[in-house]
Amino acid sequence: MQINGKDVSRETCEQLEHFSELFRKWAKSINLVAPSTLPDLWNRHVADSAQIFQLSSEPKIWADLGSGGGFPGVITAIFLKGSGEGWVHLVESNQKKAAFLRQALLETGARGSVHVLRIEDAPQKIGKVDAISARALADLDLLFDFLEHWMTENDQCRAFFHKGRDYRQEVSKANGRWRFDLLEHRSAVETDSIILEIGGLRRKVN
Repeated sequence: MQINGKDVSRETCEQLEHFSELFRKWAKSINLVAPSTLPDLWNRHVADSAQIFQLSSEPKIWADLGSGGGFPGVITAIFLKGSGEGWVHLVESNQKKAAFLRQALLETGARGSVHVLRIEDAPQKIGKVDAISARALADLDLLFDFLEHWMTENDQCRAFFHKGRDYRQEVSKANGRWRFDLLEHRSAVETDSIILEIGGLRRKVN
């Protein structure tokens, strides 16, 4: 089977489908995504999230911030199960969403763990990571505050963020306080969306 035009193993697809079924069950009682997007869950959320792993598929230690409904963190963790290496630290402060994430990891055997804490406290709890992801969490300027510790500690660390058509405004605002390397990856799912790959993040000194 292919996802976003790339081959994916049968086992991984089965786990992604199982996760989707579990998601739909839990979404009836807690707000995991906008209800209007549920009819197209696979494309809008699963395939869209899969792009993060597909852009950086070597086994890595990930931090997924504001993991919510598991996009992209659980999806990345399911892909990592296929390689038998790497790990995703899912950071989610909401107890109900964290319970869903734990159940999703348990039932799919995905390579990840859930941390119920504020994002600001995550670097001290989790330690060094190779990559960071977040989806619909905050604008770049605030995200960079969250990333700073990790990216200063590991200058090879990369961050991947889904953004919409107004992303250039966020980039311009972030340039006021930060220096960073930026790669733009066009979404294979949403024509007006993009995935930003960030590296070399440093706070500007006045």
